[in-house]
Amino acid sequence: MATISVCMIVKNEAEMLRDCLKSIAPIADEIIIADTDSTDNTKEIAAEFTDKIYDFPWIDDFSAARNFVFSKANMDYIYTADADEVIDEKNIELFKQVKQALLPEIEIVQMYYLNLMETNTAYNSKRELRPKLFKRLRTFEWINPVHETIRLDPVIYNSDIEIMHLAKGSHAKRDFRTFQKALGKGMRLDKVLHSMYAKELFIAGDTDDIKEAIPFFEGSIADDSRTPDEKAEARAVLVRAYRLTGNTQGFFSLSLRDVIGKPCSEICTEIGRYFYGEGNYNEAICWLYDGIFETEPIISVFCQGKENLSLLSDCYGKIGDMTSAEKYKKLAEEWVLPDTL
Repeated sequence: MATISVCMIVKNEAEMLRDCLKSIAPIADEIIIADTDSTDNTKEIAAEFTDKIYDFPWIDDFSAARNFVFSKANMDYIYTADADEVIDEKNIELFKQVKQALLPEIEIVQMYYLNLMETNTAYNSKRELRPKLFKRLRTFEWINPVHETIRLDPVIYNSDIEIMHLAKGSHAKRDFRTFQKALGKGMRLDKVLHSMYAKELFIAGDTDDIKEAIPFFEGSIADDSRTPDEKAEARAVLVRAYRLTGNTQGFFSLSLRDVIGKPCSEICTEIGRYFYGEGNYNEAICWLYDGIFETEPIISVFCQGKENLSLLSDCYGKIGDMTSAEKYKKLAEEWVLPDTL
């Protein structure tokens, strides 16, 4: 049977940590905690479950902290958890079965992450597969009978295990500070981080957050090494930013460039919001409807959700079409985050 090191980084997690550790203790052969400058009794709670507690001064780098705590692991596999995650008894039993039957060639086990807050951070569904269990030491092997090569892609197993994410609030402000500090140090965001930054801004960013991001996304549009998808994300963020900051010329320059090709939900609904703000409700209806029902989101499914459905309802109310207003009000009330994408 495979052995498992549970590795966590924590800071001021006293409210959630005990429930988290109690839930995952049955599958852990060791629990390793890296504390990043907690000022509450996080470490005392952790000590109820393990004596492997290390201090890691916070340096605005989650990867550095994860690498540190991973380096302390001794078991066959490493399970990475956050303090606001809980696994119920049913899924602990599934976890034990996976642990019992885990083939040595499997290097990553993915599990379903249940996002129980609809407006948390960069989530576009309630249930998504995530890599959670990692083989500590990887063995490289040759493959192919001719023109042999080393297998580089990991062997991944998609399990049925479900992990409940019980976040008490949004981490967006913390994430935005981390993004800006990284950018201030000259870091280039790769495609994944570029997308995550755009998603968090759309889902949880306020006007100040989005305004602060303008230089970065303007740079993305001007960067020939950025992919078409990254540039589309940048245009969507900037169209929202320009609307919020009153840059009408920039707003229409980018939004019209997008709708000439294949328009996305984000930009259509932003144009709808612009015309709503101008009191042109008939025009706002056209764009909001297209954004919600006729196009696809490239960043956030929330642009087709409650807020824009409610705005569409309000537009119909403003022009006296109360039947349509009631219809879209009802759709807004019934809208929920998709279970999966």
